[in-house]
Amino acid sequence: MIDCLSRHLPFDDREIELVILSHPQIDHYGGPIEVFRRYRVDTFLASSLDSGTESYRVLEKAVGGSGAKVVNPDIAMVLRLGKLYLDIVHPSEAFLRTNAVFIGNNVTRDALGAYASNKDANDFSIVAKLSLGDFSALLTGDISPESGQYLLSQNIIQPAEYIKIPHHGSRNGLTQAFLDAVEPKVAVISVGKDNQYGLPNQEVLEMLAQKGVKTYRTDEAGDTEIVSDGKRFWRSED
Repeated sequence: MIDCLSRHLPFDDREIELVILSHPQIDHYGGPIEVFRRYRVDTFLASSLDSGTESYRVLEKAVGGSGAKVVNPDIAMVLRLGKLYLDIVHPSEAFLRTNAVFIGNNVTRDALGAYASNKDANDFSIVAKLSLGDFSALLTGDISPESGQYLLSQNIIQPAEYIKIPHHGSRNGLTQAFLDAVEPKVAVISVGKDNQYGLPNQEVLEMLAQKGVKTYRTDEAGDTEIVSDGKRFWRSED
């Protein structure tokens, strides 16, 4: 993550307005630890679900010492960064209270590690819609098919030009129904090269190909930057 930031941010730009942690699993929160150590972060959007690991305590300490404002997601929350809008689609505060147990001390909200749950942390993934003018991107974390189906049943998912494929292209992520609802033009699969899980799954790749979705895999394409002026969008390398 640090290497990626150094390639895309000017050397003298040490401020990041917003960092999003989709859910508390090490492959998602490991990178932000170094980000908080090396950059000044204004706002940290993250679930209050605890990981229950010592490495997560390291993240909490880094965030606590950074001065960043912690914001817990809630459905219908909208964050604005200039002309960018970030709409929270999932989870709701009610979902957290229903599926997790409060373990915090004198903490009500906007904190890290205040809740614990036996449910898969993937189900608590932040799903958000990023909008700039006519362009929108759906950020999906590692939501499961069950979580995706729930969002579809609530008529929450709307079309978007871009989708971040959930769960690194695993079969336990994107479904045909979810893809049909989003109708993306371009997709990015964040996945490590020669990973032990054989991701992305071939069925997911075929699903995207059949819909005519232009798909970029980070194991093949490396850093993938989609640029938009609010009307058009393109990959910066194209």
